[in-house]
Amino acid sequence: MAGRPPVWVRSSYSNGAGGECVECVISDVRVHIRDSKNAEGALIAVDHDAWASFVRMIRRT
Repeated sequence: MAGRPPVWVRSSYSNGAGGECVECVISDVRVHIRDSKNAEGALIAVDHDAWASFVRMIRRT
């Protein structure tokens, strides 16, 4: 994620009460996902097609 600093977006399902939440940032090449409770922890990075497929699957459930 070189260049400009990433702007992380928290899930709209996050209620701030310590629930299980994720944040993501969309770069030119990948979508990066992290645990909002552990911002310095590991990241998952997927390409845009994989992310779009994941979102479509989640919306169907």
